[in-house]
Amino acid sequence: MKSSADAASHWWVICLCAEWCGVCREWREAFTQAAAAHPELRFAWVDVEDEADAMGDVDIETFPTVLIAREGEPLFYGPVLPSGSQFTRLIASLQDTPASAAVSVEAAPLLERLAASVLPKR
Repeated sequence: MKSSADAASHWWVICLCAEWCGVCREWREAFTQAAAAHPELRFAWVDVEDEADAMGDVDIETFPTVLIAREGEPLFYGPVLPSGSQFTRLIASLQDTPASAAVSVEAAPLLERLAASVLPKR
């Protein structure tokens, strides 16, 4: 049986942003703080323009957009308000949530491409 720390290490919280986006630049500190508050989870900041190959045909329309996955299964994929407190609540709300078919069909292939080429290995 996996401990909760083991299970948490299989989480990804990925922010999809762009350096030119002022909202993203302002929100990065809140994202960094959330990462510090959840050292058991893996966080990654991905600049969609720098990682165009990994992004594939996915077009991010609203920044910031977040992809949250557990055990390789997307739990959330979409834009978020650039609010640290709301982001923290989102992460907490997903802790015991089963994977859902409601997540965009783009999310799983995007996660695979990011994992293969962008996300750091542990």
